[in-house]
Amino acid sequence: MKEKKFKTLDEQIEIFRHKGLIIEDEKYTKQVLLRENYFFLNGYRHLFFKSAQDKSFIKGTRFEELYSLFLFDRSFRNILFKYLLVIENNLKSIVSYQLSKKYGYRERDYLKAKNFTQAPERQRQVNDLLKKMKRQIRVNGSQHSATSHYANNYGYIPLWILVKVLSFGIVSEMISILKPEDQKEISDIYGIDTNEFIDYLPLLANYRNLCAHEDILYENRTQKVIDDTIYHKLLNIPKTEDGYKYGKNDLFALIIIMKQMLSPTEFKDMSIELENVVQTLNYNLTTIKIDKVLDRMGFPLNWTDLAKIERSIEDEEK
Repeated sequence: MKEKKFKTLDEQIEIFRHKGLIIEDEKYTKQVLLRENYFFLNGYRHLFFKSAQDKSFIKGTRFEELYSLFLFDRSFRNILFKYLLVIENNLKSIVSYQLSKKYGYRERDYLKAKNFTQAPERQRQVNDLLKKMKRQIRVNGSQHSATSHYANNYGYIPLWILVKVLSFGIVSEMISILKPEDQKEISDIYGIDTNEFIDYLPLLANYRNLCAHEDILYENRTQKVIDDTIYHKLLNIPKTEDGYKYGKNDLFALIIIMKQMLSPTEFKDMSIELENVVQTLNYNLTTIKIDKVLDRMGFPLNWTDLAKIERSIEDEEK
């Protein structure tokens, strides 16, 4: 296996120049490379290559243009992360309310195996999840202020407090093993088909973690493909032999999910913020067009129209 050796800032610049990237201000470039990390910046180079075979930069590509794509992805990621946290908080609130209302507010009541699916093939998963949640109670009962307050003053930790210290992934898994009638009651609040709702949750959790860890976002693809929605139809997304070209396992699929889980005002606010960073990138691009970036993201050119679709129109089309 070929060894990857340490490269100085001068050597990193030389690698970029060898591949055809124009670097005019070496001092500025070194500052950026030191602060942002050559490896992470280099992850955005592909859109600026001449072709998949010719991995040299398109003539005229400047370092600032490469960096602008990096900054765009960061801004886009931060906006989505903010609204994914809104979805996470709303979901935790709804789940804790619905389950506490039905099963009680003490952990000895709501953490019973009989409150979850009774399907034989899911019992191991149910037991494992209950162990995870009880472990969180033991760990956070003294470390987290809210859980500590309830444990010390009342002798129990209600679910609406516990969910604050549970990861999105654990809450998503918990919903996936609820009784079908409880799953439906929760998904109906969002107006989403129960099976689709269950499929959405791990995707949301994965994107939430991706955003939190500053991984490359804009070209991310998921293994799971979401079902066709009314939005694919209303936006007239083009089709290939395999189905809709956009909004299936790409970043736009996440936007479609968020459309269904945020309030109309929240989604419109998010869309405006996202459109602003797209426009900023468009201004900074010189060797490639914004259409190329949107295509890599899985965004149709009319993606901003999604925020204009009202619930009444959706219901009529259904």
